[in-house]
Amino acid sequence: MGASEKMGEIVEAPAAPTFREGVKLWAKIGLISFGGPAGQIALMHKELVEERRWIGEQRFLHALNYCMLLPGPEAQQLAIYIGWLLHRTIGGLVAGILFVAPGALVMLTLSILYALYGDAPLVEALFFGVKAAVLAIVIEAMIRIGRRALKNRVMVSIALAAFIAIYALNLPFPLIILLAGVTGWIGNRVAPALFSGAAHGKDAVPDIKGAVDLMFERGEQAHTRPTRWHAPRIIAIWLPIWLGPVLLIWAFTGSTSVWTEIGGFFSVMAVVTFGGAYAVLAYVAQAAVESFGWLAPGEMVDGLGLAETTPGPLILVLQFVGFLAAFRQSGSLSPLLAGSLGAMLTLWATFTPCFFWIFLGAPYIEALRGNKALSAALGAITAAVVGVIMNLALWFGLHVIFGEVRNIGLGMDVPVLSSIDWRAALLSCAAMIAILKLKIGMLPTLAGSALAGVLLLAASG
Repeated sequence: MGASEKMGEIVEAPAAPTFREGVKLWAKIGLISFGGPAGQIALMHKELVEERRWIGEQRFLHALNYCMLLPGPEAQQLAIYIGWLLHRTIGGLVAGILFVAPGALVMLTLSILYALYGDAPLVEALFFGVKAAVLAIVIEAMIRIGRRALKNRVMVSIALAAFIAIYALNLPFPLIILLAGVTGWIGNRVAPALFSGAAHGKDAVPDIKGAVDLMFERGEQAHTRPTRWHAPRIIAIWLPIWLGPVLLIWAFTGSTSVWTEIGGFFSVMAVVTFGGAYAVLAYVAQAAVESFGWLAPGEMVDGLGLAETTPGPLILVLQFVGFLAAFRQSGSLSPLLAGSLGAMLTLWATFTPCFFWIFLGAPYIEALRGNKALSAALGAITAAVVGVIMNLALWFGLHVIFGEVRNIGLGMDVPVLSSIDWRAALLSCAAMIAILKLKIGMLPTLAGSALAGVLLLAASG
């Protein structure tokens, strides 16, 4: 197995990476993985498939499809999965931790600065511009995911139904995702041509075998084969690791404490938030602002703007939410200490389940290969997520461009037209032109919008 063929050429077989090489690569990815989940997955593909050839194209896509089935941040789960493939459990742990740690440290620092100095005129002016860019980024994500997911009228109808369900009927996000999955599952049986592979079906993709694929051929990947006791062992180890701290907090602080609310809410979120980072944001924005009252709508937009500027998973914005929730309900602790503990608890409840899902299910992944009904359910879920992101974009737009909104029943918010902020509307339009038409990158758009916000507010007095 010394070489493989590519377009008539001989390609040398890649060597299996050492654990040290793996640590160095995951640290690099954790430090430079800007651009949200799409950018992070593209970066991993470039580093792991194209440049180093540690994993083949087909196995990478199969792993990605599995991670898309799971609740939570798919990019971090993909890192855990590939780390586990390469270097067993310790490889998955290192990959997942290094993928998150740099961004989490940056986000904690930014959260502290925001809590202490967020009311300063200069900071307010900077965030005035950042909010406009965030609105454009969310709209761009909706369009990008929609192009991939909405392949026919059925998928468009599912997206519109999801939007109506969450905006007009105020149905909970988990129920919408469940209904979409059931629709796809049944639709595959009734009209398979309309549902099969709607968003995640695999076209024939030329494959060059990576180091992991060759290790499989040599029979060296014994840890990837499920055993009789695999699932019970993983459940017995990882459920206490994940939920133990949350239950202890509940026992010592009571069911109504902010700590129990944070741990419980984000643990539930880790189970029900299918559809990637923007689906998570839609669920959290609805609950953290409207149900718990931890943040104001504008602060949720600020947090997303901060998360867009840090490496690592986009849902590090949840760390910002947990920090402010505990910072403002610190009790006998200092606000900064309480906020930092709230941020750590949020990270634990959000990211620990990712290890559980991967270590539990990855050995069984081959059973998912070619499962058309499951692919159809996932395609319908992704279509529904487009509708949910549409609602998120509308929610952000209402609170960025208008100073006042009112509820007209059934949970529907509409703007008070006289409260429009033309400066915010102008900045939002400029940011959308920059991202959608001029194809300017996310970070330059954020920086330019922040500067424009300062200049615009200064010029208008």
